Amino acid sequence: RYRGLTLVLTFLCYTSYHLSRKPISIVKSQLHPNCSALGPNPRNDSNSTVWCSWAPFDGDNYKELFGALDNAFLVAYAIGMFISGIFGERLPLRYYLSGGMVLSGLFTMLFGLGYFWDIHVLWYFIVVQACNGLVQTTGWPSVVTCVGNWFGKGKRGLIMGIWNSHTSVGNILGSLIAGVWVSSSWGLSFVVPGIIIAAMGVICFFFLVEYPEDVGCSPPLHHTASDEDFPGGVTCTEKDPEAIISNEGPLSISGQSNMDHSNSPKDPAEELEAISFLGALQIPGVVEFSLCLLFAKLVSYTFLYWLPLYIVNIAHFGAKEAGDLSTLFDVGGILGGIFAGLISDYAGGRATTCCVMLVIAAPMLFLYNRVGQNGIGTSIAMLIVCGALVNGPYALITTAVSADLGTHESLKGNAKALSTVTAIIDGTGSVGAALGPLLAGLISPTGWNNVFYMLIAADILACLLLARVVVKEVRGWCGYMARKRGYVR
Repeated sequence: RYRGLTLVLTFLCYTSYHLSRKPISIVKSQLHPNCSALGPNPRNDSNSTVWCSWAPFDGDNYKELFGALDNAFLVAYAIGMFISGIFGERLPLRYYLSGGMVLSGLFTMLFGLGYFWDIHVLWYFIVVQACNGLVQTTGWPSVVTCVGNWFGKGKRGLIMGIWNSHTSVGNILGSLIAGVWVSSSWGLSFVVPGIIIAAMGVICFFFLVEYPEDVGCSPPLHHTASDEDFPGGVTCTEKDPEAIISNEGPLSISGQSNMDHSNSPKDPAEELEAISFLGALQIPGVVEFSLCLLFAKLVSYTFLYWLPLYIVNIAHFGAKEAGDLSTLFDVGGILGGIFAGLISDYAGGRATTCCVMLVIAAPMLFLYNRVGQNGIGTSIAMLIVCGALVNGPYALITTAVSADLGTHESLKGNAKALSTVTAIIDGTGSVGAALGPLLAGLISPTGWNNVFYMLIAADILACLLLARVVVKEVRGWCGYMARKRGYVR
C-alpha cells in the first residue's frame, strides 16, 4: 500500500511540474498572432499589422525574445539542478519537494498575472521565468529518490517507464488547460496550472512517505543474486525473507534494517553519509549517460517549446488546435517510455535500448519535417512515432538508469547517492534543454528545415556518446550466451 501511495503521489507531483511548464509553448502563438486573420484593425488611429500582439513580443525579433524566455527558465534550471541534488540528499524530501511546488505555483501564477496587470516589459517575464526555473529543480531529484527508496532493481525499467509517463501526462494536461483560455484570456493559462501545482505541494506535505523504515517496512534490495525472484524487494513484515538471502555483506541496508533495527527503524541518513559531487561522477556510466541525455533532452525540449508554433506556421492551424495536436507527441512519449523500460528490463541493456531508439529517431524526424503535414492522419501518426523515439531514451535515462547508477554496486549499499546522481544526470541534460530552444529560436528564421537538421545531428551525437557502454553490454551478452551454451566453462 505504501509503495502504491508513493508511486501515485510522486506521479501526480511531477505531472503538476510539467503541467505548469507547458503553457508558455501554447501561449507563444497568442503573444504574437497573425493579426490580419482577425479582421480589420479596431484601432482607427493605427495602421499597425501587429495591433493584436502583446508587447514586447510585437516586434520582428519576437522569436528571439521567445527564445530568451525559454532560456531564462532552462538555464536557471540547469544551474540549479546541480545544486538541488546536494540539498536533496541532506534535507527532508517532504519539506524540500512540497516547498518547491508551492514556490513553482507562485512564479507560474506571476507570469500569468502579467496579463491582468498589463505588464509589457521584458525583464519582468524573464525574471519570473528564471525564478521558476530555479525552484522547479526541487522536483526531479526528490521524486526519483523517493521511488528509488521504495523499489529495487528487478522490474525498475518497466515500473519507472510507466511511472515516467507523468512527464507526458503533464504536458498533455498543460496543453489542454492552457488551450482553454489561450485565445480569450491567456493569463489564466498560467494562473490555473500555478494553483494546481501549489495545491499538489500541500497534499505532498501531508502524505508523502520518504523511506520504508519510516513506516516499519524494510528497504528494497538493489543488488542481489535473487533480484529476479524478488523484484522490488519491499515487504512490511518484521522478518523480511529477502534479508536472509542477501549476500551484500555487512553493509547490506536490508540486512541491517531487519536484523539489527527491526524494532526501531532508523533513518538511513543516520547510518550512511551522502555521497559527494565528485564521488558521484566517478560511478561507472554517470558521465556517459549524462552527456547522452544532454543531446537527447535538447531534442525533447525543442519539441516541448516550439512544436505548437511550428504546427501553426507550417500547417496553419489556430493556436488551440496546434496545442491540442502537439499533445500527440507526448502520447508517443508515454508509449516510448514504457517500451524502453520493458525492453531494457528484458534484455538487461539500458544503453543499447537507448542507442537503438536514437538511431531510428533520426530518419523519423527527417520524414516528419518532409511529409508530416501532408494530411491530418499522417501528422498524427508521425507525431506519435517521433514522440516515442525521442522521449523513450530520455525517459529511460532520467528514471531507471539514474536509479540504477544511484544504487550502483560500487556504493556498497549506500543509497544516499540517488538524489545527487539524478541531479547530475538531469542537470547535464538540462544544459541541452536550454540549448535546444535557444538554437531553435536562432535558426528558425532561416527555415524550419535547418531546425530539424540540428535535431537530427543531436540525436546522432547522443547515440555516439553511449558507444562505450553499448560495447560493454554487448560483450556481456556474448559472454553470457557463450557460458549458457557451454562454450566457456
